[in-house]
Amino acid sequence: MSAPPRAVLFDRDGTLVVDVPYNGDPARVEPVATAAAALDRVRAAGVPVGVVSNQSGIARGLLDAGQVEAVNARIDALLGPFAVWRWCPHGAGDGCAYRKPAPGMVLDAAAALGVAPADVAVVGDIAADVGAADAAGARAVLVPTPATRPEEVAAAAERGILADDLLGAVELLGFGA
Repeated sequence: MSAPPRAVLFDRDGTLVVDVPYNGDPARVEPVATAAAALDRVRAAGVPVGVVSNQSGIARGLLDAGQVEAVNARIDALLGPFAVWRWCPHGAGDGCAYRKPAPGMVLDAAAALGVAPADVAVVGDIAADVGAADAAGARAVLVPTPATRPEEVAAAAERGILADDLLGAVELLGFGA
């Protein structure tokens, strides 16, 4: 890849923290194994980090905004500080331009950071994360989990945007060892 990005946005569930479906309980937040080290490496380079996350549990009536904010606060306490948090409460069928794979969240986070979308990278665990990056004109890295579909992994591997873990993702982005 080219020079390191000027900002890195991470998906939340399944990427920064172990995915607990529709988690509204901060006590259930568990960072993934290499999250702290990867974030430290990016921050050490003086590059801001943020979070972009779909939270369709709100649209489904399984969570409320306060629960999402409480979980986000716990993540910030464990892995932060994050320069920007953006999340979308809508469901897949709501037609929201903010919800990944639409570019709205990435564009908004980039603007809040004062960085052009082309100078941003998005790291996530599913095709919606890669799609949001692509739609915004940002770079993408896929870090698969057991929930990632095989065709998503294959497509990322073909594009050279596949990493085994978050540390590998930030290395791929130019934040070397």
